[in-house]
Amino acid sequence: QVQLLESGGALVQAGGSLRLSCQASGRTLTLSRYSMAWFRQAPGKEREFVAAISWSGGTTHYRDSVEGRFTISRDNAKNTVYLLMNSLKPEDTAVYYCAAGYRVVQGIVILGRDPDEYDFWGQGTQVTVSS
Repeated sequence: QVQLLESGGALVQAGGSLRLSCQASGRTLTLSRYSMAWFRQAPGKEREFVAAISWSGGTTHYRDSVEGRFTISRDNAKNTVYLLMNSLKPEDTAVYYCAAGYRVVQGIVILGRDPDEYDFWGQGTQVTVSS
């Protein structure tokens, strides 16, 4: 079992920056094999994909609306994943969730955008961007 704990959420003005962290614990000896992702959920809306990173950190994916503003990274030695968010907008306001998953399709570890492709979730951290 893997436990994920997010931190770094805060109230920030539009145009500001935040860095979210996701610390993993538990069966972390295998965490470096997991794809990691950030999702977010705003009030009254479905959870949506934000960014994902492969086990090695060599491949990343972003939703279009955050491309160029957000950067996902990971430090497997520290069992930590980060999400650096720049040029924040009010529409980025949401609870941000960290997720870990391991899916292999035809021998390839996939880097998914669907919440169903992730096995472990944190409790979330609130990000509020004021206009």
